[in-house]
Amino acid sequence: MRAPLFFLTVLVAASTTVAHGQMKLSTKPAPGANEVRYFTAIDGLMDGNADVILKETRQGKTLTAATLDVCYPAAKGSDRKDRFVANLAINGQTLTGTTQSVGSKLPVTIKLTRKPTGDNFEFKGQISIGQTVTEVNSTDNSDLSEREFQESQSSDDSITPAPKDFTEVSPEAIAVRVKLDAVADFLKSLKGQDVEVSLSSLAVTCDVLRAGEQTISLSADPDRAAGLITKFKSVPGVVAAGWTSGIIEMDRTIRFSAAPWRDGEKLNKDKLASTIANVLAAALSAKPATSVWNSANGKLKLTFKRPNALYPSLDLTDTIEVPALVASEKPGASDRLILWIGSPAITTADETSGPALVLANDVSGDEEGAQKDDNGPVDALTKEFKGQRWDADKSVWK
Repeated sequence: MRAPLFFLTVLVAASTTVAHGQMKLSTKPAPGANEVRYFTAIDGLMDGNADVILKETRQGKTLTAATLDVCYPAAKGSDRKDRFVANLAINGQTLTGTTQSVGSKLPVTIKLTRKPTGDNFEFKGQISIGQTVTEVNSTDNSDLSEREFQESQSSDDSITPAPKDFTEVSPEAIAVRVKLDAVADFLKSLKGQDVEVSLSSLAVTCDVLRAGEQTISLSADPDRAAGLITKFKSVPGVVAAGWTSGIIEMDRTIRFSAAPWRDGEKLNKDKLASTIANVLAAALSAKPATSVWNSANGKLKLTFKRPNALYPSLDLTDTIEVPALVASEKPGASDRLILWIGSPAITTADETSGPALVLANDVSGDEEGAQKDDNGPVDALTKEFKGQRWDADKSVWK
């Protein structure tokens, strides 16, 4: 969420209706009161790639204070962002200021003219960052109220430190919010550990720069997730840690008794993998090929083989890959497990001996094949495990 630099109280005029004993509140600022307005775009700035917040404080129609916050690519075409924030001096229609960019420490000079044009505003002038000068010629800019601005901002990352169960968050998915200056050290501390870091969460966006905090998304074996979250909470620079959304989709998840599938406190992963593979093989009319548990993210990857029926005389082979995840239904001790099963992904190849026919697997064909094969596996697993399916309408297990 973009963090505003400061807030001013908007005074509200009130009048009392004696006859009814009620108080009526004016929706407009009282005469002489301060009002905060925002511009969230200046067209064309940094080739249209700048993320701009111009915050103004006005007394009536008179501008009394202005802060320009600009986030932009550190280099042309780069995904890396830089930012500057400048309090602007006001001299009639002229806004000026100097500051330094946060990342590259380059000098920044701003000189703009601000001109009302009916209900909107026009900005012209120059913004210099180091040796780069950007001409500003932006017309027809509308402003936002404090409330409109806050409603337009992105919502905060969802981190649940202590979920009651894994119906809203995913048992393998961990989110850690870290102060920006501590992120590099936190990531380095994960090297060599059995965790999987989401590459997309490493992007330092404009929202991250403004908040001063970054949320790193991880995947881990559900059996180790709680311990990792407790550990992360004690790491310097970590603001919050907990579970978040992940691969679990409730319409593809079943719930069943844990007792037959545990050896003491540990899951009997061999028994689980064998049972799941046999059920899916029957549902997919295929033969089990491989089953591998991923120690980093806790997922089970199953593969199957079957003859392709598209052109029987070619003896082509379908390879079907299905991901799965087994976990306790909630953090801590539970007598129930949940099993999520992903949609089958199908590729077809010529695996006959001798010269092979080279095939291009069309995406649309894979999707159609997956949909055909996806009707029975979840129901078949529910029957085998004597499980329950999730009722989305009532938000309960049925």
